Amino acid sequence: MPKRVDHDERRRQISEALWRIAATRGLDGASLRDVAAEAGISLGRLQHYFTSKDEMFVFALDYISGLAERRIRERVQALPGTPAPRDILRHCLVEMLPLDDESRAGNLVQVAYYARAVHDARTRRHAQEGVPALRDFFAAQVRHAVERGEVDPERVPEDEAMLLLALADGLTSFALLDVYAPAEALRLIDRHLAGLFSYNSSPRSSGSKRS
Repeated sequence: MPKRVDHDERRRQISEALWRIAATRGLDGASLRDVAAEAGISLGRLQHYFTSKDEMFVFALDYISGLAERRIRERVQALPGTPAPRDILRHCLVEMLPLDDESRAGNLVQVAYYARAVHDARTRRHAQEGVPALRDFFAAQVRHAVERGEVDPERVPEDEAMLLLALADGLTSFALLDVYAPAEALRLIDRHLAGLFSYNSSPRSSGSKRS
């Protein structure tokens, strides 16, 4: 009897192969043939799942984004009790920084996608859809913190959310270029959060360090 193929697993296998290539030499160096070789399958087999590079790139981007969301969700769910807005924001921001080999590789892939998105409308749509969603989630946390008396009510939640995203993206870029050490990037994240949450600071928000 022929072996049954898990098509979703095969697509994930291809996505991870593309991820490894993009992390080392960018997306421009990722041909269908190269990805097939990295995945350990034939070019014909890969084309059974993806007929073009763009189709493969978009699927892999969705897959990588899903992995990041799952890691953040697991981090937040592992917090004791009901996590405070500051803790949730910090865990999200920590996940965005290249603090270890795995997150550094993931960020290198994201950089490769961003470079492609500047000139590719289909890839750019992912940023246009994903960034507002993340901004809204961050803004909701800031708004909740205002209600808890932890953030100045004069702060605009949407603005603060974008400032957090911009800070994380900028520090990530500097860390990937070895201009700034990852530990220093994390220190600045904590410093910014301490300033944002300095209004009648509540002991319910621990802002504990990453272990």
